[in-house]
Amino acid sequence: MAKKVDLSIIILNFNTKDLLRDCLQSVLKSEKNSFQYETIVVDNASTDGSVAMIKKAFSWVKLIESKVNLGFSGGNNLGLKIARGRYILFLNSDTKVKPDAFKKMITFMDKNPKVGAATAKTMLVSGGMDPDCHRSFPTPWPSISYFLGLEKLFPKSKTFGQYHKFYLDLNKVHEIDAGFGTFMFVRREVINQVGPWDDQYFFYGEDLDYFYRIKQAGWQVMFYPEPFLVHYKGASSGLRKESEKISPASRQTRIKTAKASIKAMEIFYQKFYRDKYPHWLTWLVIFGIKLKGFFRILHHYLK
Repeated sequence: MAKKVDLSIIILNFNTKDLLRDCLQSVLKSEKNSFQYETIVVDNASTDGSVAMIKKAFSWVKLIESKVNLGFSGGNNLGLKIARGRYILFLNSDTKVKPDAFKKMITFMDKNPKVGAATAKTMLVSGGMDPDCHRSFPTPWPSISYFLGLEKLFPKSKTFGQYHKFYLDLNKVHEIDAGFGTFMFVRREVINQVGPWDDQYFFYGEDLDYFYRIKQAGWQVMFYPEPFLVHYKGASSGLRKESEKISPASRQTRIKTAKASIKAMEIFYQKFYRDKYPHWLTWLVIFGIKLKGFFRILHHYLK
């Protein structure tokens, strides 16, 4: 008879061999307690020797080799098909977790049955907290404030800082709209209820979509204030300043993911907000997304 699995850890990898090795080593150190874990790595058609490294150094990992790059949603859905845990953790390959992270999160979720998903405080290797672990949904005003840089100027303002809501106490457990897919701890019952990731999204936006669906289904999403992990941020995509010196992403990959990030927010708005707000307001937000995206893509064409 198969052992009960408390936690399935799903790690998606695309050409981050060295960072993935560090991540898996940190996962192994975190597994030495009374809970039962399984670790699933989905490799999205890497070409950097990641698969060979996993087979040689981490034989205990359940490895899924995708012949094509399915993106973040598609890759995670492959992992979900074989996951057996009563909790699922979606974990980025460019992270390192602390030894007590999984034990504390399982204990927290067990004590709070109304919580459908949680994200822990995440620290950047480059310094400070990763702001994307603490987000609201991108409704028009928070989005406009963010795109115009008003949140950066007034991060503690309840008027201009609504996207990341840094005016809340980041040292206490509290409910949020959304965390991120970097460290996304989800109850099995939630996944059974809301279904898999939406594979319309290739890269970016899919985690907001999933958190939105979790909230729609009546579950709480919580921010857990202990810094359980560090994040290089953007190692696969190559789009982030925090990891551009270590990212193996090619110019082609950077441009592809930059385009996908724009498409993602368009998908999200059309899916959830098209009928909630006036058309001119939705158009304004999407125009802002496209404008920001244009400069992001141009940057990588010229780089």
